[in-house]
Parts: sequence; structure tokens; C-alpha cells
Amino acid sequence: MKAIIIVGCTIAAATLVVFGAGGAKVKISSPAFQEGGTIPEKFSKNGQNVNPELRIEGAPAEAKSLALIVDDPDAPVGLFTHWLVWNMNPKTTEITENSVPKGAVQGTNDFPGRGYDGPQPPSGTHRYYFKIFALDRMLDLKSGAKRREVDAAMRGHVIEQGELMGRYSKK
Repeated sequence: MKAIIIVGCTIAAATLVVFGAGGAKVKISSPAFQEGGTIPEKFSKNGQNVNPELRIEGAPAEAKSLALIVDDPDAPVGLFTHWLVWNMNPKTTEITENSVPKGAVQGTNDFPGRGYDGPQPPSGTHRYYFKIFALDRMLDLKSGAKRREVDAAMRGHVIEQGELMGRYSKK
């Protein structure tokens, strides 16, 4: 068990090191669930499979765009991406339920599909991270890009980042 926790912490720390230029000052939250809380079934593949409302605050004035990545580090195959969104206006303060901000671009998740696909763990309880990144540029990626392309395009361009973690259990 300790090995799993250490590996999980190492992966999370590596993500911060790879992307993080500054501290985690930009914040992301949701009225649908609290940090570390349970994501309601409505937002899962067992429910309506719509994204929860998300609130963003504290994006730095120098940001040129925002990117959002939702992933599950507890998946049997390793890090599993549920949603990729980039080139959001840096003044975006809310992503409403079942929507994508105007002008934003969505990538291909690991189901695979384009857009949001909610939690659907094969067993047990998984953690789902909603990560917001303030970037110093727009990303030159086509709609449908995959996670590795988004990660590569963001590398070295993250000004600040924040995250919200929710849990979901197999039903």
C-alpha cells in the first residue's frame, strides 16, 4: 500500500515539476462537489455523463489562455484522461454544466472520444483531478489532439496551475 501511495505522489509531483513555472495560485472549484468529495453520479458515465459546473478564479493577468485536463491516476492502465480543453479565454471564470467555453478546443480522451466522458471506474474508488493551467500562449493544436500532444504543447508555457480532486466509486 505504501508503494502505491508513493508512486501516486511521485506521479503528481512529476506533473507539477514538468508543467509548473509558478505556484498553484489559479483556483478551480465546483458547486457540485467539494475538494476530495464524491462526484455525483449525474457527472459519471453511469449517469448523464455531463461535465460538472466548474469555477475558475485567480488566473494571472499575463495569461494568454487556459487549459483544462481531467484525469484519473488510479486507472488500471495508468493515468487515464477524461477531458482535454484548451485555448479558453483567460478571463473565463465558469464552465457551466454540460458545456464548453466559447472558442475553446476539445481533444480526444482515453475512451476514446472527443469532449468530456465522466468517471467509470472498473472497480473500487478512483480519484479524478480537474486541473486548470494558465498559459503564456494559445496552443497551436487541432481539435481532437491527444493528451501527449497537449502535454508537449503546454510544456514550458504554464504560468500557474490549480486542481480540484473528486472521488467516484464503481456502482
